[in-house]
Amino acid sequence: NHWLLAWLSLELNTLSILPMMMKNPHPRMVEATTKYFIIQTTAAASILFASTINAWMTGHWSIINTNSTLTTTLATIAIMLKLGVAPTHLWYPEILQGTPLYTAMLISTWQKLAPLALLYMMHNNLSPHLLLTLAIISAVMGGWTGLNQTQTRKILAFSSIAHMGWLLAALAMNQPLTTLTMTTYLIITTAMFMALATTTSKTIHDTSTTWTATPALMVATMITLMSLGGLPPLTGFMPKWLIIKDLTSEHLLPLSTALLMASLPSLFFYTRLAYLTMLTNPPTTTNMKLKWRLTTTLNSTATLTLTATALLLPMTASLYNTT
Repeated sequence: NHWLLAWLSLELNTLSILPMMMKNPHPRMVEATTKYFIIQTTAAASILFASTINAWMTGHWSIINTNSTLTTTLATIAIMLKLGVAPTHLWYPEILQGTPLYTAMLISTWQKLAPLALLYMMHNNLSPHLLLTLAIISAVMGGWTGLNQTQTRKILAFSSIAHMGWLLAALAMNQPLTTLTMTTYLIITTAMFMALATTTSKTIHDTSTTWTATPALMVATMITLMSLGGLPPLTGFMPKWLIIKDLTSEHLLPLSTALLMASLPSLFFYTRLAYLTMLTNPPTTTNMKLKWRLTTTLNSTATLTLTATALLLPMTASLYNTT
């Protein structure tokens, strides 16, 4: 509950992943690591500046009792920069594209927990109008800018930007729902990255050639993609359903309609990727019915997350009441 300790934790969180990003000193990885370090330190410096202004105006360093509008606005913008939320999102796809799939998974999941925890602690003093505006911008930008992408890491980067928009909408309306939305996002995104890393699929064309190698994994990947799009009866439908319910109960029909319309472009490129994964066969010159292939093994984390992406919707009542 102290601004300086929160700033120190964010800096340690940033510094801890830099060696992992630089593990293979490729020029693209060096560039991505440098960009990530500059962006994250800029955001952390902005948070330190906001907390210093708050301490100067109020005489304390408490995060929960941050009542100054200037401080909360500066801190919110800095955290949005750390999370890669639109309109401060341009660095995010480029950094994910320059890192390996497992490192990109950590940036998209684990590295978002600390800024979101800080945002959650401040939620009583945040402006709902600012959060909802950022939610709409992020959902729209994440959907539309991901339409013409062919790299799987960039597709998942824009998917993450769109999901952050839904999460901000949940934070503005219902704080317990934010925890459920973030947990669902972590599970589905982890499952998708692990499926792509197992088959080393870096472009959408790679996914169309992996069916003969791992048929069962490709079926699970298609289900995960549909869950990312929020289609019922899969797990990804649960947070969107509850967020729209809360927005409509507050008579915010234009906002809920805008969020739903913004999710359609995302659903389009998920469906396109699922089509290439499941419904197309690569050209082959062999006439043999059985093709030689290596055995692909899945670790336990990938198995659990791939299962959870499809089966958690019936548990909505119990999960939502306990978050």
